[in-house]
Amino acid sequence: MREIIFYRSESNNCPVEDFLDSLTDPQAQKILWVLRLIQELDQIPRQYFKKLVNTDNIWEVRVQLGNNIFRLLGFFDQGNLVILTNGFSKKTQKTPSQEIKLAQKRQQDYLSRRSK
Repeated sequence: MREIIFYRSESNNCPVEDFLDSLTDPQAQKILWVLRLIQELDQIPRQYFKKLVNTDNIWEVRVQLGNNIFRLLGFFDQGNLVILTNGFSKKTQKTPSQEIKLAQKRQQDYLSRRSK
């Protein structure tokens, strides 16, 4: 079983919580349903969770509700711990590079603070 936590900045900001708070109830509920699948299933269907190519261990939680497509980015730490760093509404085919860079920056921040 995997454990999912949300990244928190040094000032205790939680970007994923802020993103979830900006959504409608049905949208947030669908995302939380997918997160439960990721926690509980040994084999997660790629339609819900997939490693992004050409990244340093950045994974993408994939959620679709009607015509709305949402993504949460994050990374694995210590085996089964998933740290989610940011979320966004996807408007194009490709995952925006600035969102990937943001996830990588927060990954570095998390790992450097964790090792202290």
